[in-house]
Amino acid sequence: MTNPPQIRPADLADDAVLLDVREQDEWDLGHAPGAVHIPLGDLPARIAELPVTDAAPLAVACRVGGRSAQAVAWLSQQGLDVVNLDGGMMAWDAAGKQMVAQGTEAPRVK
Repeated sequence: MTNPPQIRPADLADDAVLLDVREQDEWDLGHAPGAVHIPLGDLPARIAELPVTDAAPLAVACRVGGRSAQAVAWLSQQGLDVVNLDGGMMAWDAAGKQMVAQGTEAPRVK
């Protein structure tokens, strides 16, 4: 398998639209404010829910990049213009990018 195209968190705006393929509990703890949440296992059934953006390609994120790389490979096969967020949400957080969480706790990456 070839490595999917990558984009660094620093190359995206804090409010960039991206696809987050992590599980619900991970999403609830912290995610990018412009992210759309579709867990990896739900992606084939929910492909119609992918965000339409003026800026291509669509960045795809998970915790560190493994699940999102799988999503990028599959979405690319479907003809979509997507890139993997290099280092995932761990790298997003480490880069000091904005995050939001469900609930009252400060956002974090699990």
